[in-house]
Amino acid sequence: MNTATLSSPLSITLLVLLGTLFVLYALSALWWLYEVFVLSRNRDRDRDRDAEAFEWGLEDVQVRILTVDGKRVVQGTVDAVPSAIDDVHVIAEAPMDVSGATVHVVPEEFDCEATNKGRALEWASRTLQCEKEYVLYLDEDTIVTDFTGVPDADVVQFTELPIYTGSWFTYCCEVFRVGYQFEQFGFPRLRYPLYAWGGGIAIRRDLEERIGWDVGTVTEDTNFVWRAAREKGFSFRVVDARFRNQAPPTISAMIRQRRRWISGSLQDGGILPLSYRPLYGTRVVVWACSPLVLIWILGVVVDTGTAGLPTRAFGGISAALAVVLVVFMWFGIRAYRLEPYLWPAFLLATPLAVVLHAAGAAWGIVSPVSEFQVTEKIPPETVETVNPALERGDIRAHDGTESLVGEGPQASETGGKVEVEVEVEREDEVEEQEHEQKQKQEQEGDRARPLD
Repeated sequence: MNTATLSSPLSITLLVLLGTLFVLYALSALWWLYEVFVLSRNRDRDRDRDAEAFEWGLEDVQVRILTVDGKRVVQGTVDAVPSAIDDVHVIAEAPMDVSGATVHVVPEEFDCEATNKGRALEWASRTLQCEKEYVLYLDEDTIVTDFTGVPDADVVQFTELPIYTGSWFTYCCEVFRVGYQFEQFGFPRLRYPLYAWGGGIAIRRDLEERIGWDVGTVTEDTNFVWRAAREKGFSFRVVDARFRNQAPPTISAMIRQRRRWISGSLQDGGILPLSYRPLYGTRVVVWACSPLVLIWILGVVVDTGTAGLPTRAFGGISAALAVVLVVFMWFGIRAYRLEPYLWPAFLLATPLAVVLHAAGAAWGIVSPVSEFQVTEKIPPETVETVNPALERGDIRAHDGTESLVGEGPQASETGGKVEVEVEVEREDEVEEQEHEQKQKQEQEGDRARPLD
């Protein structure tokens, strides 16, 4: 674009549109900085205090794990639940045997407005007996870590740290996303938390009974929190426990996941009060259009000689906004405690992470989904195979009150072997068969034992 062409109506329209986008992007970036550095300013003090003395202990928690039919994945999740919790339930769509948990299959005849995962949540809420103070909901792949109790709040969000599953590209995007999600520590000071993660969220039992899950949506977690926030006196807390869930194993799976997230945001945005909608709508548009910031910078660099003043000005604004994108990645690097020698690789990969992370969001705006699509998961044995930081059996032996891979740097997650050998898969099958045989023998022994 040059000075001569700026007078054309098309060029003027383009500059106005880009200028509007950059203003929205700048406002969104400033809001994130405000959340992280102002609203979250007491986060470290609160987190350290809560780690020592929560108001509610593990004995006050019932665990519910949602799955379709991922038996091997769910078994790893159940194995990682702290031993102090003896009330563990798996809500599934097909029968399965899971050691250490009671499995419930949602009846086909059960009918409600909610569908898919929401339908399972609603059935469990209506059917399962719970005498605990809190219900902790986990996804089928959530490995509980550093879980020692629950602070006294209506909804408690536990932070996440997706683990490497074989794709460096999706892992890089998750590092970027986790960095952005540092804003969650400011959500307790907002009337309406801007989103929630249902893979690690504790809900006060009586609140769930009042609010319920019977709503047609593809983002049940955020939808529930927004409806709950309407209640007077609603309280929300964030605990920096960094539960380990799985990064999507492929780029296509990640894009479909982001598409579902943005679709749910567009569908449920009407729940928010009018004062929140401009903020939330701006964030949705900015997420999908963020690659334009990088494209504009590239265009200015390539066309430096003929670029007019407005073009160069937008290029400067784009560069400043791109710095904020790098800040997101830097916060993700901090959360993952990556080895210093890996910092340059992840920082330089920020543009790639931005584009891939935004692809699904843009797709969701153009073509929203109305059905819940489960993101592909891989068995714990495969996760251990591709992660040098983990050894075979680490997930099964893990106690949820501790960190999964220790307190030190966790960067070696990305150094594992991406392809799993056929021999390893066969070994997994043999180990699974042995585990099932042992469980069967224990059950037969229980039936043979005389009653007291």
